[in-house]
Amino acid sequence: MAHNNHRTLLISVISLLQCAISLQSSLPAENWVNHGGDISNNRYAEGEKKISPSTAARLRLKWKFYAGHDITATPAVYDGVLYFPTWDGHIFAVRQLDGSLVWKKNLQRLTGLSSTSFNSTTLLARATPAVAGDKLIVAIYGPAYVIAVRRATGELVWKRQLDKHPASLITMSGTYYNRAFYVGVSSLEEASSIENCCTFRGSFAKLDVKTGSILWQTYMLPDNNGRRGDYAGAAIWGSSPSIDKQRNHVYIATGNLYSVPQSVEDCQVKQDNQTVPTQPQQCIAPDIHYDSILALDLGSGQIRWFRQLGGYDVWFLACSDPSTPNCPQGPNPDADFGEAPMMLTVNTNGTRKDMVVAVQKSGYAWALDRGNGNILWSTEAGPGGVGGGGIWGAATDTWRVYTNIANSNQRNFTLAPSKNVTTGGGWVAMEAGRGKVLWSTALPDEASASGPVTIANGVMFAGSTYGTGPVYAVDATSGEILWSYVTGASVYGGFAVSRGCAFVGHGYRRIPSFTAGSFLFAFCIT
Repeated sequence: MAHNNHRTLLISVISLLQCAISLQSSLPAENWVNHGGDISNNRYAEGEKKISPSTAARLRLKWKFYAGHDITATPAVYDGVLYFPTWDGHIFAVRQLDGSLVWKKNLQRLTGLSSTSFNSTTLLARATPAVAGDKLIVAIYGPAYVIAVRRATGELVWKRQLDKHPASLITMSGTYYNRAFYVGVSSLEEASSIENCCTFRGSFAKLDVKTGSILWQTYMLPDNNGRRGDYAGAAIWGSSPSIDKQRNHVYIATGNLYSVPQSVEDCQVKQDNQTVPTQPQQCIAPDIHYDSILALDLGSGQIRWFRQLGGYDVWFLACSDPSTPNCPQGPNPDADFGEAPMMLTVNTNGTRKDMVVAVQKSGYAWALDRGNGNILWSTEAGPGGVGGGGIWGAATDTWRVYTNIANSNQRNFTLAPSKNVTTGGGWVAMEAGRGKVLWSTALPDEASASGPVTIANGVMFAGSTYGTGPVYAVDATSGEILWSYVTGASVYGGFAVSRGCAFVGHGYRRIPSFTAGSFLFAFCIT
């Protein structure tokens, strides 16, 4: 009898362990912990089972939550709760099941900070909060602070300033890994006048999640000592950095330069304003890390490798008008990386390739070797533009790489591999191993496709900036639109997917041609 009791106890313990292992393995399907979804920044709901190409047509609105203002951040999802900021300076926690409010905080009252952003008088966050254990890490959109709040209550734990430059801010959703938080610093200094431009330097920082202490901070440009007429720019501003545990790397990508020394401008004139992204830049030193993909050491922040991919690119807003005097010499395409690299491994003809992939505002997708930064492939997915090209986040399921092409300049966009052309935005899928374009799908409304894409079990989710705010589910194999819904306002953000549901916000009135929104939506398989 005692033997049977011991056997029953042993079976019970084994069953509990199996349940625990099963729960742990199911977490990726249920949780979406930053803009990129996880530390790979792949925007891939890897364990999703309910949503599929055969069930996507059964997606229905389950609930919508009135937040009162525009939502452009992909919501974070953790343990049955969604977390997201709004453009009127609030951050929300909402139950995944029914959309009921858990808590709501006003960031200005919570932190005591005042906005320094030129396009907002309200202190706000625009990026996806990062889940970090019992904390939620929130990046502030000017001044450049990171704050931690208690995930259960929204109570402030700490706040830390990353840059004192008056135009600095944070638009990146950071990544939490091994008790640390990794995030880049950006600015809106390129929106200033020529006379006042520029001194900001982009940087990337590692913070202790318990205390908020800065463990290291690596700058992308040499110190200009606050003087104009030197190197400025190279902001780090899109999606979420990816973490390579095997190599001890964190991967990031940078934006354009705002200004360069006069000697560089003179050199560029002699070079006949040539810009060749795949060749070394003749006028700028290789350690000027603009329009680049870089690998940094997790422990020290030292740059392990870098690859500059933008050609000559010195751009700021005033020079969008060709009649503006004293603009920098050169093509200056504003070819930022508006997203961090995704991390993936593919097997091609029996050869394993560890790579990072990012899509540039130029419309080019780049795949680099994770170990040394060598270019594995590059593909022109679509036309570039000041607003993209690719922007805010591609996605991958390791078979294909998916990207938006915003086509903000409304150029002719050939929908490869067909010969069809649109002047609106669209989405493109490329073979992950070689970069070959497999399909391109135009937005039916010919608006811009400015929001990041998301992939889940053979279905790609994306939205449109068209005024009525349509959102779409697309077959990942063919590019066929499987489902759509009109949200009522421009969609500039991306979807999080969890437990058979897809969550997205709408509204982005900061761009005059887009429309304002108020809701977060939950679409679920019925």
